[in-house]
Amino acid sequence: MPQIAPYAFDGHVEAAAFLKDEPVFALSDGTIRFPAGGETAIEAHEGGLLAARLDSFAPRLLSGGEDGRVVQTTPDRQSAEIASAGRKWISSVAGGPGGVVGYAVGRTAYVKGAKGDVREFAHARTVEDVAFAPKGLRLATARYDGASLFFAGTDAKAQELDWKGAHTGVTFSPDGRFLVTIMQENALHGWRLDDGKHMRMTGYPGKVKSLSWSAKGKFLATSGAPAAILWPFTGKDGPMGKAPLELGTRGDTTVVAVACHPSDDVVAIGYADGMILAVRFSDAKEALLRRGGSGAARTLAWDAKGRFLAFGTENGEAGVIDIAG
Repeated sequence: MPQIAPYAFDGHVEAAAFLKDEPVFALSDGTIRFPAGGETAIEAHEGGLLAARLDSFAPRLLSGGEDGRVVQTTPDRQSAEIASAGRKWISSVAGGPGGVVGYAVGRTAYVKGAKGDVREFAHARTVEDVAFAPKGLRLATARYDGASLFFAGTDAKAQELDWKGAHTGVTFSPDGRFLVTIMQENALHGWRLDDGKHMRMTGYPGKVKSLSWSAKGKFLATSGAPAAILWPFTGKDGPMGKAPLELGTRGDTTVVAVACHPSDDVVAIGYADGMILAVRFSDAKEALLRRGGSGAARTLAWDAKGRFLAFGTENGEAGVIDIAG
């Protein structure tokens, strides 16, 4: 068994991440915890933390809370407010290039530029999630009946991608060619962005709550089934007409979190009973990383080199797994 450095917190772990080489955990109680080498607990939000996401463009953890604040936490264990919506709840956050930040408040998505300018993008219904394209300032929002695409630095009209139903999460493929949303029903939906062609990804027995792109963007790993479901995104049609990989199948529990390795074709899988496996794409070979616990393994994150895996559960159990240990 790999070695595990265990941590115990008082509440639900919303997100686990690494800031440079240091593990950090965002808790639903509004605190950001750095537990290694002498714990630092940062009171980032009053009333509760609603969203936390690692910025893919810069070494910072972004969070939004019930206090209407967007906060960035940096590797030096410092937090600072970088945007505010009064006392309105911040339901989603995302980092963009050059220090830009996007966030959702009710029916409006906001983009705050590096110079402090703020743009608003109004919607007819609640904005459920925001994400930036891998290159440039193109912002995607998940909304009721589809997704919207904005060029965040201009007043250009939004590109509307419609599909009936509630869409609660959104992600770009690493090459920027595809946009995928999580639906309230047990399904994903996608679009090929150059022509708007639809992609339906269905068959889940439960709701999808976790997504992770593989190192080269060839697969999108997802939760929501007794196995991790990996949709292939090679070729111009993405997953259409292709069967997904099903890895780490267990008949007695459900996959609730996935995290693809940063360089290898391996996925870490967290289950509702707290077990964590690492599974190789090519031959489905499994390695047990954690036997289980008293809460679901809701969040997983690799460090940049792919040696350490941080995890957090819904009841406050957390830790860092040394897979070489």
